[in-house]
Amino acid sequence: MSGWLLMGLPGAIFVAGLSESWIAIGLIIGAWLNWLFVAGRLRVHTEHNHNALTLPDYFSHRFEDESRMLRIFSALVILVFFTIYCASGVVAGARLFESTFGMPYEYALWVGAAATILYVFIGGFLAVSWTDTVQATLMIFALLITPLFVIFALGDMGTVMATIEAQNPANFDMFRGLSFVAIISLLAWGLGYFGQPHILVRFMAADSIKTIPNARRIGMTWMILTLAGAVAVGFLGIAYFADHPEQAGAVSQNGERVFMELVKILFNPWVAGIILSGVLAAVMSTLSAQLLVSSSALTQDFYKAMLRKHASQTELVWVGRGMVLLIALIAIGIASNPESKVLGLVSYAWAGFGAAFGPVVLISLLWKRMTRNGALAGMLVGAVTVVVWKEFIGLGLYEIIPGFILASIAIVVVSKLGAEPAPSIVKRFEEADADYHAG
Repeated sequence: MSGWLLMGLPGAIFVAGLSESWIAIGLIIGAWLNWLFVAGRLRVHTEHNHNALTLPDYFSHRFEDESRMLRIFSALVILVFFTIYCASGVVAGARLFESTFGMPYEYALWVGAAATILYVFIGGFLAVSWTDTVQATLMIFALLITPLFVIFALGDMGTVMATIEAQNPANFDMFRGLSFVAIISLLAWGLGYFGQPHILVRFMAADSIKTIPNARRIGMTWMILTLAGAVAVGFLGIAYFADHPEQAGAVSQNGERVFMELVKILFNPWVAGIILSGVLAAVMSTLSAQLLVSSSALTQDFYKAMLRKHASQTELVWVGRGMVLLIALIAIGIASNPESKVLGLVSYAWAGFGAAFGPVVLISLLWKRMTRNGALAGMLVGAVTVVVWKEFIGLGLYEIIPGFILASIAIVVVSKLGAEPAPSIVKRFEEADADYHAG
């Protein structure tokens, strides 16, 4: 979860009421299915495929791709969509510093980005894993305590509900202004989970397949509670600012500020500081993971694989640090537009990964007859469909849906039309599959 959990989602609920909570429902279903079908299988399959460390690495070994086309194209997809995704994190961090310290947006941009870049630059994967644990604790604390304080400030739950209804009864309507296509589009956010490199890489890094069921329980409990908290913050915020219109200036300009404004108004400044650091925690936890995955794509999949096969570990670490800085600077450039919205940037990148990688990952773990050309076709069709649909077609349908469907069809059709996969590929798949079912 990134800054959109504390800004984008509460902002959407604050502006449009409960109808926007379909996103949260879709994400919960998608994440649970991802844990169920992908997590354990990916952990075992990456081990059988030369202990692959990155998604391009896994694709390359899974399909014995000597041409390196899979590695190059998947690394390109990672770089393009992650740079957009990183920009959403930079925007969220900038909004936090802008709102909390009254900084101009252009300065807040650099301060927020620097906070994350520094520890990724110094600490790498372990630093990101440890800080994620602390950050997740801060986020759940912030999202569970804030709705309670809104209720205390307004009296009781009955008063809150009456105020929201008086403001606009349609706030309670889950179907408010939504067509069938719009509801499917919001639920389809869940499809994105199957293709997110920064999430999949955590499955690859699991201690063993035996840790997956426990991880799933912890992860899903945390996720359901934080999403419920985010929806509650946005929804109860409607009541608070309807009751206190004199304090609603900032949220009427930008609904994504609702969480930060409520915290600043309702809490002692010292406590507010700790809770607001939950926003920074959300931004840092995801931005750091994205920077790390993008950097490893450039370092492992371009630099080491194609330019310097025998590069030393120290050299790779320094190249990786250089790549972190480069990607961060491009993301800052994209985020420099003060009109940028966190949720808008996230939705584009989420769809890009979901459609380009989701079907390839899912089918590669479930179907032994999938071929290299099938994987390449799926990636290409998924990524191109998302961009073309977003820019030229639209029709009110979230671009991940046509992208995911067309990519899946491309994988199956191209795999069936081409030559059978090599016996060594099938044998390795069967061994990994047997290991997964035995574990």
